[in-house]
Amino acid sequence: FYLHFTQLLPCCFTILLGLLELCKAQYEHQGYPQGYPQGYPEPEQEQYSAPVLPADTPRIQLRLAGDKRKHNEGRVEVFYNGEWGTVCDDDFSIHSAQVVCRELGYLEAVSWSPSSKYGKGEGRIWFDNVQCTGKEKTLALCTSNGIGVSDCKHTEDVGVVCSDKRIPGFKFINTIANNMESLNIQVEDVRIRAILSSYRKRIPVTEGYVEVKDGGKWKQICDMEWTKHNSRVICGMFGFPGERKYNARVYKMFARRRKPSYWDYSVNCTGNEAHLSSCKLGQTMAVKANSTCGGGTPVVVSCVPGRAFSPTPMTGFRKAFRQEQPLVRLRGGAIVGEGRVEVLKNGEWGTICDDNWSLLSATVVCRELGFGSAKEALSGSRLGQGMGPVHMNEVECSGFEKSITECFFNKESLGCSHEEDASVRCNVPAMGFQERLRLSGGRNPYEGRVEVLAERNGSLVWGTVCSDGWSTMEAMVTCRQLGLGFASNAFQETWYWPGEVSADPVVMSGVRCSGTEISLSHCLHHGDHLTCPKGGGRNAAGVSCSETAPDLVLNPQIVEQTTYMEDRPMFMLQCAYEENCLSTTSSVTPANSVRRLLRFSSQIHNNGQSDFRPKAGRHSWVWHDCHRHYHSMEVFTHYDLLSLNGTKVAEGHKASFCLEDTDCDEGIEKKYECANFGEQGITVGCFDTYRHDIDCQWVDITDVKPGDYIFQVVINPNYEVPESDYSNNIMKCRCRYDGHRIWMYSCHNGGSLSTETEQSFPGLLNNQVTHR
Repeated sequence: FYLHFTQLLPCCFTILLGLLELCKAQYEHQGYPQGYPQGYPEPEQEQYSAPVLPADTPRIQLRLAGDKRKHNEGRVEVFYNGEWGTVCDDDFSIHSAQVVCRELGYLEAVSWSPSSKYGKGEGRIWFDNVQCTGKEKTLALCTSNGIGVSDCKHTEDVGVVCSDKRIPGFKFINTIANNMESLNIQVEDVRIRAILSSYRKRIPVTEGYVEVKDGGKWKQICDMEWTKHNSRVICGMFGFPGERKYNARVYKMFARRRKPSYWDYSVNCTGNEAHLSSCKLGQTMAVKANSTCGGGTPVVVSCVPGRAFSPTPMTGFRKAFRQEQPLVRLRGGAIVGEGRVEVLKNGEWGTICDDNWSLLSATVVCRELGFGSAKEALSGSRLGQGMGPVHMNEVECSGFEKSITECFFNKESLGCSHEEDASVRCNVPAMGFQERLRLSGGRNPYEGRVEVLAERNGSLVWGTVCSDGWSTMEAMVTCRQLGLGFASNAFQETWYWPGEVSADPVVMSGVRCSGTEISLSHCLHHGDHLTCPKGGGRNAAGVSCSETAPDLVLNPQIVEQTTYMEDRPMFMLQCAYEENCLSTTSSVTPANSVRRLLRFSSQIHNNGQSDFRPKAGRHSWVWHDCHRHYHSMEVFTHYDLLSLNGTKVAEGHKASFCLEDTDCDEGIEKKYECANFGEQGITVGCFDTYRHDIDCQWVDITDVKPGDYIFQVVINPNYEVPESDYSNNIMKCRCRYDGHRIWMYSCHNGGSLSTETEQSFPGLLNNQVTHR
């Protein structure tokens, strides 16, 4: 990612702007520099040192260009002999990508892409058959056909993805002399520094000086050429959707009292950049009387945080004000500010096809939802597949729209499947939550005993969380707060993880989360009145986290199409009776009596990013002699018939007869099969079908009177297995029973319809309400 000198140089030179630890400065509250509590060691970091190159090394310059999804990926372009060109993918490897990324100031390469993934470049193809060991200081030192010698076309232009992290202290040295001395620009960090005392105590930091770290020193920017577009970019990169006016007079007084130290350059942004690093540099500020900002003052920005991050929430106002249903939402993301983009149209939620999906469009979504600019625009259903229709395709935004629904798009989504669902990752404000929680004693950073930072007797101490009632929901919030993805397990015993002995005492108990909180401290808990019979230490709460999770969704059309009623003699239901699949009155009915069953098929698809596996290991599966199979989950689904006022009138449940891949989407192979005590589960992209003629695939309605009802199915009702989205685990239908026949209609999954439509269905709005 790069900056252009447009007013200094006849031709555009690229300048890299390192954005390291962007949000460290946001944590300067509570007296802890860089947001680290006392005794919390900072990780050691490699420091950049300029490479010493042999005198005969061709002087080249690199940049990433093309149809980029984020700032640290793109087509590799080389500036040589006054002309920009590309690199051919022949013989290119991850080692070559490593050289490119490090030459551009990134710690390492993540991957590389052949065949002009980022679009076809122009001009010369400067390098072909490049072979690097990975240790070269510049791409020009790698073996190749020779600079400018190539038999490739631009359809073979190579691209790379570099790590987010920059090399600390990285200096971009412009080695291309053009009637001017070489430039040496070093910018290591950017921050908003709160100046006024009223803002210093606030989290997040929303107003203050914009400062850049240059040569190890923080410097202010002169406001003489500063624009609203620049402020918009700064607010966006720190997680805020917009900017506002501030009291300039107060800051002028402050600047007079304390002499600022100005950066040498001005900045020229369009307002749509995701980072300051993508803006062009303006002219060098003229030096007048030992001041680089004659008549000006340091740049100040004042940002407006989204509702979820407001420092002082207006509780009374919120209670009185009923917010309108949003038109856009994110689903399936592990952390706040990321997810699959879904839009509401004609009362039904649907997805966006990833054709032409860009950082500009993603930023419109992020700002609309109260976040900052987009970090990434993801394609190919990277954050799971959605349900329902694909509402928008080929979306094109200017970047200044208030809503994604205002952008141009193709109303025809021909050929778009949910495998092409678009998603985003947004910049969110630094709230400091991550520094107040840690995992201790695990074998890797993704697991361990949960330790929280709590205030005790006026000082902050690390302690454990009581494991009484600790479940998947609490583990989900923990993993989200740490930025480690989804929970894969919640542990109530952690004796096998030796944590910090000084952190053994319990500092948090009675934790109950709904699963949507940003921080564990936002969940219900006992506060200062701790109650924990078993104590902490060996019995403290623990988690293991995963970057991916499954997502089970029931096909409502199959239920609607396969529903029927059967009268079955009691003597043919002995196995079902033993498994409690009949209503309680069946225990006092004679063997020759008949039970009336509402039967249907269920097809459950795994839309997530990882396989759905039963929580229990094979050693604890239960063999059912009557049905001749193993149960791997105590209860897999609940089936309920509700009256129109939400009262349950009949119920059924489905123990996991066996979880297996009945069928799969095209191109996906079955992995799980129950036969011969095989592995159980549902592969991503596969579905498990329970046919209507299987035992317990019913609700016993023998005692139900004719009338109108709501039929409800809940998958994974006890949250035994973590999923990326529990809101779609419920399915509801309208049901009419006249005593002789039964109909199902308007079947739909939870979260697929607008709030107004959903509220016309009584009963549970989603299965979150069933938690405990």
